[in-house]
Amino acid sequence: MSLQSLALIENWPVPTAAAGVVRADGTVLGTHGPADHRFPLASVTKPLAAYAALVAYEEGAIELDEPAGPPGATVRHLLAHTSGLAFDEHRVTAPPGQRRLYSNAGFEQLGDHLAKATEIPFADYLHQAVLAPLGMNSTSLQGSPAKDGISTVTDLLRFAAELQAPRLLDPRTVAEAMTVQYPGTKGVLPGYGHQNPNDWGLGFEIRDSKSPHWTGSSSSPRTFGHFGQSGTFLWIDPVADAGCVALTDRAFGAWAVEAWPAFTDAVLAEL
Repeated sequence: MSLQSLALIENWPVPTAAAGVVRADGTVLGTHGPADHRFPLASVTKPLAAYAALVAYEEGAIELDEPAGPPGATVRHLLAHTSGLAFDEHRVTAPPGQRRLYSNAGFEQLGDHLAKATEIPFADYLHQAVLAPLGMNSTSLQGSPAKDGISTVTDLLRFAAELQAPRLLDPRTVAEAMTVQYPGTKGVLPGYGHQNPNDWGLGFEIRDSKSPHWTGSSSSPRTFGHFGQSGTFLWIDPVADAGCVALTDRAFGAWAVEAWPAFTDAVLAEL
């Protein structure tokens, strides 16, 4: 089976694009474009970093509610973008737990916290805990845990299968990561403006009833994932029993706001 809807990426105004869809059991329902081309992930790096943090939690290296980041904040606050740290600066702009302030700085402090706790550089820990066990051999982190990952559609489909049927983590831990943290918290979803509420789990954005949104109008409220400013996204729709990855080499912008939801709706319709 090969999904015809994936060919819609050929209409995107981008130099290079690749996409794929995978089931929970790892069955790849189709790919289109150069599935082994390595693309900068931008913020699609964050789910990978979050998964590594959850492995560290299960290994007992960290606790989700131990202090981390700015005063009063915890690992959980950093993962859920409620630490109060600014978007790209290591300065506090709100008390922990009060607002959903999407923060690259928060994930950088999370990486620092994990490196200290495990005594392993974060990029190495990510490789040992997540990338190597899943066979993600073309994926690497070269810099910030918030945005400097590089990967392929092939590798991210392995990760998308893991998110649907966890092998590296207890399914209860993954369920917690896909559960809204600090319910009712409002804030800005980058590229899509103020959302009330702006729901997030632990490192994963949760679709719920957000509008506008980068997923489809037919995406279930339980859909979770992430998009990146490099023109990349990964979503899992538990109701559709599938995950989808699309990677490009053109920065997120009006083209993506227009193209991505229609693409997702076409994929879901074909599923």
